Amino acid sequence: MTETPNPHIIDADTLTGEMHPIRRAVISLGSNLGDRMSALQGAVAALADTPDVWVTSVSPVYETEPVDAPEGSDAFLNAVVLADTTLPARTLLDRALAIEDAYDRDRDVERNAPRTLDVDLVVLGDRRSETAELHLPHPRAKERAFVLQPWFDLEADATIPGAGPIKTLLESLDTSGIVRRDDLSLEIE
Repeated sequence: MTETPNPHIIDADTLTGEMHPIRRAVISLGSNLGDRMSALQGAVAALADTPDVWVTSVSPVYETEPVDAPEGSDAFLNAVVLADTTLPARTLLDRALAIEDAYDRDRDVERNAPRTLDVDLVVLGDRRSETAELHLPHPRAKERAFVLQPWFDLEADATIPGAGPIKTLLESLDTSGIVRRDDLSLEIE
């Protein structure tokens, strides 16, 4: 079982003594190519195995229609992971990209093409970023029921900084294309 640190404590690096705040990370997972469940479970395990990341909960799995994907794309399996971390946003993003690479994610295809694994950093505390590599909060999360519904299952009172409560955002979206798969579950290892 993963032990969750007190979110009000600032962690000190044991080598340098540098202080790092502990922030809540919301990470969205998706897969619509290959062994979808294996990819999602592998991503959860890889995140839990990341130093300075404490996975606290994993949402139910949802099967969702692809959004803005090429015609003929298969359905996605989606989930959300909540974690506490002292990692800087860029380091956490690099870890997400490395996890995608481990599952042969091909980025040299058209936008929203089918993928073996998608690991998106949605929110990292109240951190904001508008760089070419990193946008925080994720700019389209507020429009995506496949992100908001699993997140809502874990934290009904959560808010996307600058966008509002996820409950309100979710109420404004069409959720007909997402189905909770109670026959599938992801485990924190």
